[in-house]
Amino acid sequence: MDRRSFLVGAKNNKSTKTSVVAGLNPYNGKWGKEEAAHLLKRATFVTTYEMLTASEKAGFQVTIDTLFEDLPLPTPPINTNFKDDPDVPIGSTWVDKGYYDPNVNLDSYRFRSLFSWTMARLLSGEVNIREKMVLFWHNHFPISDINDSRMVYNYITLFRSNPTGNFRELAKQITIDSAMLRYLNGNQNTKNAPNENYARELLELFTIGKGNQVSPGDYSNYTEDDVKELAKALTGWRDPGFRKVDVSPLFRANQHDTTTKTLSHRFDGATIANEGIDEYKRVVDIIFQKSEVARFICRKLYRYFVTSQIDATAESEVIAPMSEILMANDYNIKPALKALLSSEHFFDASFRGCLIKHPMEFLTQSFGGLKGTLPTTNIDTFYRANYNLFTALVPLQMVYFDVPSVAGWKAWYQEPQFTQSWLNSVTMPKRKQITDAFAQPNFNSGNIRYDIAGIELVEELDNPLDIYVIIKEFAKLLFVKPLDDNQVQAIRDVVLPGLPDYEWPYEYNEYLKNKNDKATRDAIDLKVRIMLLYMMRMPEYQMI
Repeated sequence: MDRRSFLVGAKNNKSTKTSVVAGLNPYNGKWGKEEAAHLLKRATFVTTYEMLTASEKAGFQVTIDTLFEDLPLPTPPINTNFKDDPDVPIGSTWVDKGYYDPNVNLDSYRFRSLFSWTMARLLSGEVNIREKMVLFWHNHFPISDINDSRMVYNYITLFRSNPTGNFRELAKQITIDSAMLRYLNGNQNTKNAPNENYARELLELFTIGKGNQVSPGDYSNYTEDDVKELAKALTGWRDPGFRKVDVSPLFRANQHDTTTKTLSHRFDGATIANEGIDEYKRVVDIIFQKSEVARFICRKLYRYFVTSQIDATAESEVIAPMSEILMANDYNIKPALKALLSSEHFFDASFRGCLIKHPMEFLTQSFGGLKGTLPTTNIDTFYRANYNLFTALVPLQMVYFDVPSVAGWKAWYQEPQFTQSWLNSVTMPKRKQITDAFAQPNFNSGNIRYDIAGIELVEELDNPLDIYVIIKEFAKLLFVKPLDDNQVQAIRDVVLPGLPDYEWPYEYNEYLKNKNDKATRDAIDLKVRIMLLYMMRMPEYQMI
């Protein structure tokens, strides 16, 4: 398929089969590298052939359980080279250190450190759902333009601390998070001038959704009066401001509305008496008494992990039972999400390749998935290398900590394009430029080598002497569906143009006889890289 046909087809494909009767019935079908790839690519950022082999051998249930294991928090980002931070020596972390010299721009190096560390987390290769869930929550509870690195680190650590934990408790924590208070004007929400921004988004985007409009100011899930009353209940909180010694949120009792707030019939006329510093908890508890909250978040999880399209059958056979699991487990995400990713529905063939890789998936799989390595002997060089990869996300139009709107990235909410919006006349050439660069032998940028593995990938295969087997095994890693015979032949002809099939085993055996011969190794390594370059240029590589 050529690029133009692919884009036209993607644009016209406005519906994806979701009417799978199996619903959340546990998956008990075939388990091989293709099925492992579907699960691991959706649930992690880096999937290597070695991981697919290990997952196939371990089995489906072990793979699922491993994905959902609780992990300790990673070591925080550090100062790798900045000599003028009075409280953070090189080699130490800055995340819990204050500001003492207003004349020194500490945030410049600290943000670079945070961005580098974040990319390293994406490339960590953990067989765990944590990093995909951190991004999910970042998109769900977005921030941008927060000019204090410690606030941003504390914000993202909320999600990383318990990525599949209790949704209701996370909603409470984010409500008084300093970065969120700054982003949605909670710091301006006082009893004399209530600011409705956060209360509105808490209802519309973060917990229950509007539903259908019934009459002016009245939606099926809440009313405009509810927004006003909840804004009053949330008064008194503020962030301390940027570059303070302590960036923890503050509660000012004298700015809190102490009157009784009365909600509409949508919340059964519930009242909120003055509870001071704890009143925000009461707000969240009232909202979460409504079952639509469970369905709302389950739909978002479904679009993130399965497919953008939700029809009536998916709503009744998947979303509804998934939300029941969520409520039965007191809004703990893990049981419901685990049921989804363990279901026959998730593994239905129609969902493989129905999404476009978002830029972070594209970048991390193109580099880490093909065993790209970065220098680790020097921590400053390691951070610089990750920072350069982080900046490569900018032209791909998806950057961590810079979500374009309070609704998140449009790929997860804007109909009918959804994830097709990642591909356009700007991003497609940039994607090709990135994979072409990675496939080059000894690709360097800023004196840092970024090339992916070549011949080493072939050495992992059970039958490295058959060019057709190699292509088909690489396809299991690079694509979500098997290649047809014509595609396999086209790739073979690119690798061995005008040469007979036996040329490959001849050259490979010559390599095996003397692995230390650079010319022999480079010749066959180049053929592998040509193969990878061609395959990553194929439109199918954009799918996940």
